[in-house]
Amino acid sequence: MEIVYHGHSCVQLITEGKSLLFDPFLRGNPLATAKPEDIRADYILLTHAHTDHILDAEPIARANDATVVATFELAMYLSTRKQLRTIDMNIGGTVDLGFARAKMIQAFHSSGIFLEEGEIIYGGMPAGFIVQTEGLTLLHAGDTALFSDMRMIGERHPIDIAFLPIGDHYTMGPDDALQAAQWFGAKLVIPVHYNSFPAIRQDSEAFVRRLEAQNQLGRALAPGERLEITAESLKSLLVKNDS
Repeated sequence: MEIVYHGHSCVQLITEGKSLLFDPFLRGNPLATAKPEDIRADYILLTHAHTDHILDAEPIARANDATVVATFELAMYLSTRKQLRTIDMNIGGTVDLGFARAKMIQAFHSSGIFLEEGEIIYGGMPAGFIVQTEGLTLLHAGDTALFSDMRMIGERHPIDIAFLPIGDHYTMGPDDALQAAQWFGAKLVIPVHYNSFPAIRQDSEAFVRRLEAQNQLGRALAPGERLEITAESLKSLLVKNDS
């Protein structure tokens, strides 16, 4: 599997010859190194309806004839108003994408669609996703605050790789993200949702060092950086980290 971090909360998984994309936000992110036309995607998973998570879903979906997976309200908006192919689902549900299974989990945040005329319409509940593919279980937490059911989620779904927001102000900050990492029991934590705007500036390498201090493996990826990983290579990284 190849993980590509495109900045902010946009993560791409290239697995089983398919491309799965979370929360595409490229045109509005000054740190992004890719443009929407650079991205290949078969499925686009949206955690919630805020602009910094859905801005580039439409052009990428159109260019690739990709299917968007989102909560019922957001999926209905994208299918009826934007004429995109969608799979609507809700928190607790699972969809089989053929090469991967994606379960929608809760997040504590807000979710609204900002229309050009200034109106805000309800975008459904915010969410995260647990994706299982190639023998790995990956969690994208979406935009969220810390909540105690993260412990239950980690107990029921052994997490190999977790993408956790650390920006603070709009989501968890580093302190709460460290607790979330523990509760999820993630073997590898990759921070997201930081540095795109002044309000969410964070030191990702300092966060990784703090993860290591609590005996968890962390990896901060720069926008555009790629990480090749398999279940076996992750085991090797964990052994190396323990030693």
